[in-house]
Amino acid sequence: MDFSWPKEYNDYRDKVLAFAASALTSDMIERDYKSEFSRELWDKCGEFGILGLACEAKYGGSHSEIDVLRATYALQAFGYGCNDVGLGLAVNAHLWTVQMTISKFGSEEQKLKYLPKMASGEWIGAHGLSEDESGSDVFSLKTEATKVDGGYILNGHKRLVTLAPICDIALVFASTNPAHGKWGLTAFIVENNTDGFTRLPVQNKMGLRTAPIGRLNFENCFVPDQNVLGQAGAGWSISSYSLEYDRCCMLACKLGSMEKQLELAIEYAKKRKQFGKSISSFQAISHRIADMKSRLEIAKLLIYKLAWMKYNDMPGMLDGAILKLFLSESYVESSMDAIRIFGGSGYLTENGIERGLRDAIGGIIYAGTSDIQRNIIAGHLGL
Repeated sequence: MDFSWPKEYNDYRDKVLAFAASALTSDMIERDYKSEFSRELWDKCGEFGILGLACEAKYGGSHSEIDVLRATYALQAFGYGCNDVGLGLAVNAHLWTVQMTISKFGSEEQKLKYLPKMASGEWIGAHGLSEDESGSDVFSLKTEATKVDGGYILNGHKRLVTLAPICDIALVFASTNPAHGKWGLTAFIVENNTDGFTRLPVQNKMGLRTAPIGRLNFENCFVPDQNVLGQAGAGWSISSYSLEYDRCCMLACKLGSMEKQLELAIEYAKKRKQFGKSISSFQAISHRIADMKSRLEIAKLLIYKLAWMKYNDMPGMLDGAILKLFLSESYVESSMDAIRIFGGSGYLTENGIERGLRDAIGGIIYAGTSDIQRNIIAGHLGL
């Protein structure tokens, strides 16, 4: 079993790391306080090519083919070098729940129309699935699409949608045949200038504040037949497909953030002195750091395995659930450890350590809560 990475992957990772560390560091305290998304940093990601990882070069993508292994490795470096965890969430939501989905299921006309603008960063994509009464029970959604001549009429809403307030297109899931349950769901591409489509303002939240989140409303919103993604009734399969990629690559950024968090904790523990010696010599501190390192290395193995599986077109529902559960919970635990290691300094906003915990909490909720991941794992074990 070979755990090494090809030279071309390492070279690209190094370029991404250098880019993120030099171009994507910003005054996070101020922007976090204001819940401010940086269009400037977003555009830099587009110019560099990060926003083209989920489509082929012929549609404006970064490489000749979509390579989830290379993307995962690169996004880990992105998360390490970029101090804006919210930006990482926004980038991955755009890439894997919208761009990748159009790349896989879109018609040639849809690919030519949407992918180049998404890859450049000119257009921002949002993924509308959750509703007020449809969160963990995602397929009980109430948004309906009624077939009419030339298209569909959408009525309903979506909530907790990353990038909703600023999106140019939204990939929206609605029921075209409620009697068929999840097999009656259909995916639609809705452009932001469509009559009856409203993007609501940014909603404030605990963490990940630089990634705007909000609601999408649809009131007698006409969507033409050519904006149906895939086939009518294929929405459940499309959503499940994209979520496996989303969990893998989105969590790669979290992995990079955990890596940086660990290095900062080690550095601080070595230089901070109490009772006449470095606090790193105290077992209470060194054990926390050992735990942080162990979580990081286990998470690496899980995420690299899932990336390898998706690269080889293997189903990854079970492995994705294990990864999502372990890494998101580990990020919270390691963030708590980091605050304890930094002590009072870690509790202060000015040092950025407490923001790591606030950003980590979202990971145990979005893209399927930790308890839903446990349900998926148990289901695969026949329970």
